[in-house]
Amino acid sequence: MIHTLLKNKKVVLASASPRRKQIFEYIGVKALQYPANIDEPMLELPPYKLVQELALMKASHVATHVDSGCLIVGADTIVYSEKEILGKPDTIGDAIEYLTRLSGHTHSVYTGVAIKHGVHEFTSYAKSSVTFKTLDMHDIEAYIKTKEPFDKAGAYGIQGYGSQFIEKIAGCYFNVMGFPISTFYDMLKDMKKKKLI
Repeated sequence: MIHTLLKNKKVVLASASPRRKQIFEYIGVKALQYPANIDEPMLELPPYKLVQELALMKASHVATHVDSGCLIVGADTIVYSEKEILGKPDTIGDAIEYLTRLSGHTHSVYTGVAIKHGVHEFTSYAKSSVTFKTLDMHDIEAYIKTKEPFDKAGAYGIQGYGSQFIEKIAGCYFNVMGFPISTFYDMLKDMKKKKLI
């Protein structure tokens, strides 16, 4: 299990996200949070490659600020709808636009995970499909009043008020929340097999 694989390891989460910290707590891992304050360029890459590249950029940035023996974990999540990335909304107008677009449709959520440990680095990703109920303007305005949409990719959080709008998920729930536990476990098992942890 993850907490066993990481026993006696200094784990650093290259993220300020309270949701990712909470997920680490769910799986029994006490990680130091060290936010990677980097620009996140929207590179011309397919979504599954983009999230891995951004996750690795975060982990690499943090690696220059912490002890070399640390196991550093970076992650990046995007919402992908109709061949467009929906980031975190900057304005109420953005939030209305994103939620209107997601209403009654299925979109994809990609999360890239990167692990840096000494000179070794590994990346992987998870993809989930999320189907929204049809929302009316009252739903959207009431949700925006909660302020939840503003620090979330795609303008919603699956683990909060936004859960009321989710009709169906195909794939990992924790991926939609921001960190795919199962993918991370597979990565660590692979590292263990190669005697890298």
